[in-house]
Amino acid sequence: MDPEWVSVLFLISAVCGVSAYIPHRSHFVNESKTWTEAQSYCRQNYTDLVTITTMEEMKRLNATLKDKTRSFVWIGLDRGNTGKWLWSLADESFYRKGNTYRNWESGEPNNLLGIQYCVAMLKDTGTWNDERCDKPYTFVCFDKNKMNTDRYILINETKSWRDAQSYCREHHTDLASVRNQTENQQIWNFAKYSISLCVWIGLFNDSWKWSDQSTSSFRYWRSDQPDNVGGNENCAIVGMADQGQWQDVKCGTINPFICHAE
Repeated sequence: MDPEWVSVLFLISAVCGVSAYIPHRSHFVNESKTWTEAQSYCRQNYTDLVTITTMEEMKRLNATLKDKTRSFVWIGLDRGNTGKWLWSLADESFYRKGNTYRNWESGEPNNLLGIQYCVAMLKDTGTWNDERCDKPYTFVCFDKNKMNTDRYILINETKSWRDAQSYCREHHTDLASVRNQTENQQIWNFAKYSISLCVWIGLFNDSWKWSDQSTSSFRYWRSDQPDNVGGNENCAIVGMADQGQWQDVKCGTINPFICHAE
């Protein structure tokens, strides 16, 4: 069966804040394969399984695929062996190369019981703890269209980390990233007015990796995912019935998939 061609426009950040849309070809292949078989097919015929790097890309992909399938679709994300700390905002141009600013509370992160993968700022100190992602905290969003301290918005209602992330992406840009002590202080100034003892920021620990070795930290998991049922759900699918949100499933299940070409 021939693959169906999908045109997706990727937002590229240019100098002076000007953005340009550069066409990038992605290809929906309506054949059922395991994740590994899909990866091999894409590498043989195109470049690799698709990597998704921004919410804008995800929305365009959803709009294109909604009339082609209502099933699950493989993308190029699978689980690695080790986790690393990533920011929810996946715009690499936003961060200085090599930036590793952290403001951990003493003894943190400690991943208590092996289930603390999301980061919250303590409102009393401005330092950070790793926490269970399902805890209900207030949160700070970042809005790239605003200036200076106005770009930080305290949302004084409690949500899980993933629900907070979804809220920030829908109403602003993303959960707040912290690149230096000045930004940490600015965010802390808002956090002090939180109704909860902690506020979510955009840092999370993640062991998932892209097939093409992209370093993008963009993730679009459904709020209850990934859950790794049975300890062997190591590959990611787009659920078209879930507005394109992602789920983890066994890599040996069969689904259509999306390739991309340079």
